[in-house]
Amino acid sequence: MAKEAGSSSSNPLPLILEEEVEEELLYGAESGWVEALTSCDHLALLSPDLAHIPPPDIPCSECQNPKENWLCLSCKDVFCSRFVNKHMLQHYEQVTHCLALSYSDLSVWCFSCDAYLDAQVIQELRPVHEVAYILKFGEAPPFR
Repeated sequence: MAKEAGSSSSNPLPLILEEEVEEELLYGAESGWVEALTSCDHLALLSPDLAHIPPPDIPCSECQNPKENWLCLSCKDVFCSRFVNKHMLQHYEQVTHCLALSYSDLSVWCFSCDAYLDAQVIQELRPVHEVAYILKFGEAPPFR
């Protein structure tokens, strides 16, 4: 059912369908939902030993910032995010290590794919995600 959003004749607002607004809020850009990839062509670049990683409270190796840090999944160095001093992005641009795990939310990003990767679905990423989760929360992660 259509509903008029406003009734002022000096600034008439368009008619809005309630169902369209609800759907936009659920699935649109307003929700912030991002679909993670379930495969990636760059997994061969993963470090062979991701069972031993630095703890989540390690500061950026460049600027020593303690927050918003990412773990390079190739060399296991820690760098700050693009919201701090962009050292993880610079690391990727300089040495092309494209896979990184966020210590903030434990998401995995591939700079080459320009996308998040589903660490619970991609078998090669599950071990490092689990180790990072245990280091951060002190218990094993609940898998979907």
